[in-house]
Amino acid sequence: MAEQVSAAILAGGMSTRMGQNKALLEVGGKPIVERVLERVREVAGGDVMIIANDREPYEHLGLPIYADLLPRKGPLGGLYTALMHSGEEHTLVVSCDQPFLSVPLMSYLISQREGYDVVVPLNSWGYPQSMYAVYGKGCIEPIRRRLDADELKVIGFFSDVRVREVAGEEIDQFDPERLSFFNVNTPEDLEKARQLAAELG
Repeated sequence: MAEQVSAAILAGGMSTRMGQNKALLEVGGKPIVERVLERVREVAGGDVMIIANDREPYEHLGLPIYADLLPRKGPLGGLYTALMHSGEEHTLVVSCDQPFLSVPLMSYLISQREGYDVVVPLNSWGYPQSMYAVYGKGCIEPIRRRLDADELKVIGFFSDVRVREVAGEEIDQFDPERLSFFNVNTPEDLEKARQLAAELG
């Protein structure tokens, strides 16, 4: 069941390694961004938005599209923009290039949000997957301080807020293969994603 949280799909990257807009490339017969949208709609009962500086590629989705409030600040700037526009206390934030988002895992992250500013899964190497996490409005000021200082590492502000890390067996019960964290950044990634999609049906 969808929870009353917002969702933001960050699509502000330059796709330099791909050479074309990776969000619009097809995996499993549809553009990656549409796969992402289908999945976040299953878990987010609040507003769903796209954060992108180029509106045109996403207008057909019928969603609000917001350009970065502070240009050229990378993913952290996109996160800030999403939280500023969010109509809910918490927002699920994902990237436009993740074709295998796990609905059960996203639901679990959302369910852990009470009492925390960030709920973030850790990958197999123990690193936070910051573009697949739930953020509260309490992150806005700490993020803004980092942006103003041009300290743009996304997890840089985590030390200033309450963070709930989800790792190991907690993730295994929902996504043991960690396919949720698969990003399509290169032509090689795209080929692998298409093979995976075919195998998964």
